[in-house]
Amino acid sequence: MLMLARYLIVVSVLLLWPLSVGAEDLQAWLQDLRREALEQGIKASTLDTALDGVALIPRVIELDRRQPEFTLTFKQYRDRVVPNSRIKKGRRKLAENRALLQEIGTKLGVQPRFIVALWGIETDFGRVTGGFSVIPALVTLAYDGRRSAYFRKELLNALRILDEGHITPKAMVGSWAGAMGQSQFMPSSFLAHALDYDGDGRRDIWTTRADVFASAANYLAKSGWRADQTWGREVKLPANFDPALADLKVRKNIGEWYALGVRRPDGSDLPKRQLSASIVLPEKGKVSPAYMVYSNYRTTLLWNRSTYFALAVGLLSDGIGDGG
Repeated sequence: MLMLARYLIVVSVLLLWPLSVGAEDLQAWLQDLRREALEQGIKASTLDTALDGVALIPRVIELDRRQPEFTLTFKQYRDRVVPNSRIKKGRRKLAENRALLQEIGTKLGVQPRFIVALWGIETDFGRVTGGFSVIPALVTLAYDGRRSAYFRKELLNALRILDEGHITPKAMVGSWAGAMGQSQFMPSSFLAHALDYDGDGRRDIWTTRADVFASAANYLAKSGWRADQTWGREVKLPANFDPALADLKVRKNIGEWYALGVRRPDGSDLPKRQLSASIVLPEKGKVSPAYMVYSNYRTTLLWNRSTYFALAVGLLSDGIGDGG
């Protein structure tokens, strides 16, 4: 019965969706988009190739409308996103690409283990990059009324990427929401941060590992990454710890947290270095697990504003390590 109800909801969304986006005809909408793109300097030939025959994708709207059926606990999320198998695979990937990662890490100021961790969590090290053609997916979301302004800008950015010759429309694949390539950049992030590290004239985050790694590192570097620091660490809080202190707005140096009774999980002392730190509790209402996080954790949040995601990147990077 529950499955039938879900099926009927999905069918209703898909049947009603064309009516919900307004009476404007898609072709008229596309002509208006073309005019805007041409005004921005995008070539007519690019628009012809990318937009001629483009069709809306109902599945994209279904995914955009769908709400999570339940909320994962942090332990469930961590076990799913940072399993031992991914840690082991991350170590292998670091070893396989060691010279390239070390070169990029040194030039851009980002430790290789964090580049690999982001790569692993975003696309399982390039294995799962999304099965949607980006232009039709963004046309669908931009034509839809829910977040049309945001996705119209991303669609125009995607057309600019095509116009600059970095990828073809057919090869421009990604998630249903338009996140692209092995680093899952939205088009705006691509234009701001993607690098042509191998010098072939294209910023290729789909198939060229040098560009994938350098683009991810460049995103972090431009966002304030500190190569002389780690992301944070798990800690144990004292019984009398005030939960109100577990807030990114509350910053104290490590010594101040130590004076309040914060320790490593095994009860030993915290590091002596006096970095500015905050306490993060991923489970609301629970004081364990607890994490002391530094500047680089905050930078990771600029990539994805999810506490679970940022902690997972840090934990996977710790598991991968420096690789010896």
